[in-house]
Amino acid sequence: MEYRHSGTFLPQANHSTEERFLLLGFSDWPALQPALFTLVLLCYLLTLAGNSTLVLLALRDPRLHTSMYYFLCHLALVDAGFTTSVAPALLASLCGAELWLQRAGCLAQLCTSLALGSAESLLLAVMALDRAAAVVHPLHHAELASPRRCRALACASWLGGLANSAAQTALLAARPLCTPRLLDHFICELPALLQLSCGGGRDATEHQMFIARVVILLLPSSVILASYGAVARAIWGMRSRGGRRKAVGTCGSHLTVVCLFYGSAIYTHLQPTTNYDQGRGKFVSLFYTVVTPALNPLIYTLRNKEVKGAARKLLGSLGRGQAGW
Repeated sequence: MEYRHSGTFLPQANHSTEERFLLLGFSDWPALQPALFTLVLLCYLLTLAGNSTLVLLALRDPRLHTSMYYFLCHLALVDAGFTTSVAPALLASLCGAELWLQRAGCLAQLCTSLALGSAESLLLAVMALDRAAAVVHPLHHAELASPRRCRALACASWLGGLANSAAQTALLAARPLCTPRLLDHFICELPALLQLSCGGGRDATEHQMFIARVVILLLPSSVILASYGAVARAIWGMRSRGGRRKAVGTCGSHLTVVCLFYGSAIYTHLQPTTNYDQGRGKFVSLFYTVVTPALNPLIYTLRNKEVKGAARKLLGSLGRGQAGW
């Protein structure tokens, strides 16, 4: 990865024949760059602080040693890694640096973001299954969500994300990419790179990659819909208002995160490459790579009494520790 400070974002002629890509970022929105820099920096700091705090609380407080918070810790790690793979380079670009990437660096960034995004898609489906088991089968939830089964599901989510990423990155790496290698984007995102693909067999490759994206997005979303269908039927059959309120509160935050993630991801990855607008797509990508990971810890904790109680307990222990000195 190479940064160059310059007043222009047009590539030099000798770059057009090299295996390098110029990411234009938001250079076509110069008046918006200071605001975007502030937004990205704030979201990045919130993502790191919020997700690391959530993991710390879940590890320290025995009340949070449940399947829900176990999967939430994995989601927090995915979100922190996802934003970290994007934010530093984006911040440099918003400060006026030209962002050049070697082909290998571009593919590495693509592989990382695809792996983490795919893992998040699978984790959200696993969390929906866990919430459905807690609401529909509350008496058997501890058995259904045993520690061994939770570890297996989390591991499968990570490995599934990595496998999907490796397959799609390998397919793209085998394709020649046309010049000029300009990406009107701030990351090496799959739809933008596919628009640079040239040579024979392009349609077949795009079809294979589209199938992979359908599997990693629509299959988990179908699991989520089925899980919440079962939850809705269970809530409808509850006689206690308190039970209904607790069930809705338990699932509401997760459903909000699901809508934020899948809405932007499906828009980006499940439209034909020929219809993909890089100028509009980079704003959508900014939302699900930078903004959503910052919102997730807030969504899961603002109305969560257990997390608030764990935070007060941790702050109290820190206060007593300082008083002891």
